[in-house]
Amino acid sequence: MTSKLIGIQGDKLDKINISTDTSIFLAHEAQNLGYKIFYYTPSDLSIINNKILVSGAFIKLSYKSKSFYKVYKKQKIDIEKIKFILIRQDPPFNSEYLITTLILDDLKKTKVINNPTAIRNVSEKLYSKNFVKYMPDTIFTNDINEIRKFFNKNKKIIMKPINGYGGNQIHLIKNKFNKKLITNFLRKNGHSMFQKFLKNISKGDKRVFIINGKVCGAISRVPKKGSYLSNMSKGAVPKLTSLTKKEIGISKIIGKRLKKDNIYFAGIDFIDQQLNGDINVTSPTGLKTYFDLSKINLAKTFWKGLKA
Repeated sequence: MTSKLIGIQGDKLDKINISTDTSIFLAHEAQNLGYKIFYYTPSDLSIINNKILVSGAFIKLSYKSKSFYKVYKKQKIDIEKIKFILIRQDPPFNSEYLITTLILDDLKKTKVINNPTAIRNVSEKLYSKNFVKYMPDTIFTNDINEIRKFFNKNKKIIMKPINGYGGNQIHLIKNKFNKKLITNFLRKNGHSMFQKFLKNISKGDKRVFIINGKVCGAISRVPKKGSYLSNMSKGAVPKLTSLTKKEIGISKIIGKRLKKDNIYFAGIDFIDQQLNGDINVTSPTGLKTYFDLSKINLAKTFWKGLKA
């Protein structure tokens, strides 16, 4: 086995925003540790003669160059020659994502982060059903009558697809029960998440980084004026923040459970000291932004925990 080789399973390199991307931030730190970086996309995986082969490129990374990466060799290799693989393609957890986890399930020599079986079992939003006592009033349902009762009780509710990501397809239902919108949403998404709206989202949420079960840091993301979406991809502004005693306590409980369930790296979110139910395990983000704000490099913590 090539002990100094790290694989990144990600989206196409030309789609990456280098200023905020966590995958490249982690890979760059691995490169600093003496590892070669092999980059590929999910469609590059094959099973041939009972071996998992992957077509990809050896790349050199630099934050100082005009282009942040340089391809110096394209090759098809036996995936078991890679010491660590980071599954870093963006959600949603669709059929392609599912298939890649099944392909990578039974590797003997290579460690995959996050563990493919674990990310299949830990549905980002449904997993939060284990922590509803720390959350605003929340239901998961496909029943329009249950949603109506929930709306009548809470007056303002947030509607999210269970497999959504990046602040996409999130709706605020207020003033009146919009049956047509909700029915169309359910037809498209099936079982969905409905949550009491927390007005203090206007002051920002808190993204907490959990590595190897430990709470390692946090940033706040403040929505742009007039928005209730705290995703940076939707224009939210990141800021350094500290966690309250209550948030630390909840984060530790979730971190312990995530480690037990074989999730090494995750991001969880709080609004007004309440868990919002998004437990990011498929491709957690924010480490590069946290470094830019704090100068604390959690990529070092990430690799140290893996004894890289």
